[in-house]
Amino acid sequence: MAKNVSLDSMDQKLALAKRCSHEGAKAGAKAAVFATVATAIPTYACGKMSPWARAHLNPTAKALIVSTAAGMAYFIVADKTILKTARQNSFKQQG
Repeated sequence: MAKNVSLDSMDQKLALAKRCSHEGAKAGAKAAVFATVATAIPTYACGKMSPWARAHLNPTAKALIVSTAAGMAYFIVADKTILKTARQNSFKQQG
């Protein structure tokens, strides 16, 4: 009987963990899309208007700037969302 209770508890914890990570991935993806657009527009505009940027930033450098911003936004927002959701779930279990 004790094994069934612990398995049910583990299944519930696993479901909560999956939900936390899924919410984090969704929020991270949304942030990455926003960061891509918010970074791409000024990066490519600067490449067209600035003589220094035109001379020193090739298309690969511009793509690297944009993808770095998107990657950072994804991981930061996903991590914060997962931690926030896990914290909320732990408070629910205590109360």
